[in-house]
Amino acid sequence: MPSAKTKATAAVALGLTALLVIGPAPAAFAADPDTHVLSTAAVKDVDYGTWRRDVAAVVAEARPYIEARSENAGHQRQAIVLDIDNSSLETDFHPFWELPTPAVADVRELVREAHARGVAVFFVTARPGIIQSLTDWNLKQAGYPVDGLYVRSLPDLFAEVSAYKTEKRAEIEAKGYTIIANIGNNTTDLVGGHAERTVKLPDYGGKLS
Repeated sequence: MPSAKTKATAAVALGLTALLVIGPAPAAFAADPDTHVLSTAAVKDVDYGTWRRDVAAVVAEARPYIEARSENAGHQRQAIVLDIDNSSLETDFHPFWELPTPAVADVRELVREAHARGVAVFFVTARPGIIQSLTDWNLKQAGYPVDGLYVRSLPDLFAEVSAYKTEKRAEIEAKGYTIIANIGNNTTDLVGGHAERTVKLPDYGGKLS
């Protein structure tokens, strides 16, 4: 478990991450016609309770597909890919110095159910490599299975986030996995293909990182 000093250092890094590497999502998103995007309507002003209810609605819509798909995998190696901030962890609803950041409970339960049926769980985040070990620790402390974690290296910091995330999903596919669902709250998490289905969590027009 990280020491108090390590947590303090990591908290500063997380704060810098939010300022430097997690940019706003594009204003509009035109989905590929073969992609099924599950989403809620954005609202102008949102509080924690509203966000939790909206997340729960999206997860409830996504669950039947993920359950059915993972129960009929046969010999196929399946995977789910997730964004982290406000998709897997409640980042914007807790001070960054309070660690571990809690899980988005509905998403965690959906993922754990799929993992119990043999689906691998990968995280692809815009966070920089400097906090990879802390991020891995946080995800596991929050109750997530972690089969792989992709963070941005120095060269990746200069690339477009959507292009970086698309590349990492392609790498996962190259390992022999079929990505049955790609879950995120920003359009940059979801565009670019390399997933059978995308699940769009609420970000309220870019108000959540």
